[in-house]
Amino acid sequence: MDTIFQTFHQSQYQGSGPDLATTLTPIAPPHDPTLLRRFHKNSNVFSIHKDIESYIRIPQCHLSKAESTAWIDIYVAYWKAVGEILRAETGHHRHDWAIKVYEAWKEVTNLLIRGYSHAGFGAWTMPCLYTVGKYLRVFAIKADEEQAVKVGSGEVKMESDALGDDIMAGFEKNERLEDAARLNSISLSKNCLRALEAARTDMPSMEQFPKSHIVTFKYYLGVIHFLDEEYHKAEENLTSAYHTCHRLAQRNKDLLLTYLIPTHLHTTLTLPTPSLLLLPPLSNLFSPLLHALRMGSLAAFTAALAANEDAYVKRRVYLSLERARDLCLRNLLRRIWVLQGGKEGSGRVRVEVLGRGVRWSMGLLKDGDSGDDREVGREEEEEEEEERERGMGDEEVECLVAGLVWKGLVKGYISREHATVVLNRKGEAFPGTGV
Repeated sequence: MDTIFQTFHQSQYQGSGPDLATTLTPIAPPHDPTLLRRFHKNSNVFSIHKDIESYIRIPQCHLSKAESTAWIDIYVAYWKAVGEILRAETGHHRHDWAIKVYEAWKEVTNLLIRGYSHAGFGAWTMPCLYTVGKYLRVFAIKADEEQAVKVGSGEVKMESDALGDDIMAGFEKNERLEDAARLNSISLSKNCLRALEAARTDMPSMEQFPKSHIVTFKYYLGVIHFLDEEYHKAEENLTSAYHTCHRLAQRNKDLLLTYLIPTHLHTTLTLPTPSLLLLPPLSNLFSPLLHALRMGSLAAFTAALAANEDAYVKRRVYLSLERARDLCLRNLLRRIWVLQGGKEGSGRVRVEVLGRGVRWSMGLLKDGDSGDDREVGREEEEEEEEERERGMGDEEVECLVAGLVWKGLVKGYISREHATVVLNRKGEAFPGTGV
């Protein structure tokens, strides 16, 4: 107990927040592995309040009465939490240790927050709040896992879901956003962002935070905008985080690109360069889909989307990627247009020709089915081809092309009188492709 309060006295005298935070950690330092055990053993439940009071209510600390009382309550709760941790380590709580530790540590957190709101703790002590809040999150996640093991027929309360209420007053922003993402709760993320916006005048500017914190914050902010389909805002934050990210932090870059690639598809209508997909995680996730987009193969696009459906849903990018089907159709129409001469040609493509290309790309026509003049030798083959073509009629193709024109993916118009798509020959007929 002497060791902890020696550090407490020195920290109060020097105004050192990081040193003070080391007295409120649930993990013993490597150079003194028995520190917590000695701290807990030197007192008992009957005398702990008086013992801690004797260390804090001394002239050398220069604390007001309210501050002294608040710190005494915090260290009494800390002593009890250490006891729960030690009992968990010795196996006394085999099945519910995480919940007991979480409840005890939550009391430490709430008392520390009360110290800021009622006792006037100085801003230099904020590292204490960060340290205590960080471990509260760890214990809450462990408690959730423990609860999940014991799930029965009733609904289980998620302890980490209560973090917003317990530590709203000051929990570190990135931890809050990470909790919200883990709980798949966008509303909780937005509550956190609103709280940060309200406290902007009392906070340092973004540039004054460590780069690792900036990358984490912009990553989660970009994901929130991505899920809200605000793709330009998402691209701005994700791109900034990607360029700020450490060059060796490959896993972090993969996480950023998981959302940046589909975002870029929507904002620029272009595909990423192959160099971004060299490593296995991103290559396995996106290469088949992007290859199908590049080739304009609707059947391959559907197959790639289905093959990785679970991974896309888990990362919450499925709907965004599914909407990229329009890009696949645009690239298919561009290939047909180029084969018919492109800008050197008439700039017109018959709807019937586009329909056959779309049906072939969807796998509704066999390789080798050519066009209007093909002679079919037997009546059965004519019936089979008619059945295949029935899956996508020319009217539906016109609707698809009209949708692409309305979305700005194709520049041109449909001549219903001549059953022809007339494409722009002066500028880009297919924006984003260079042709």
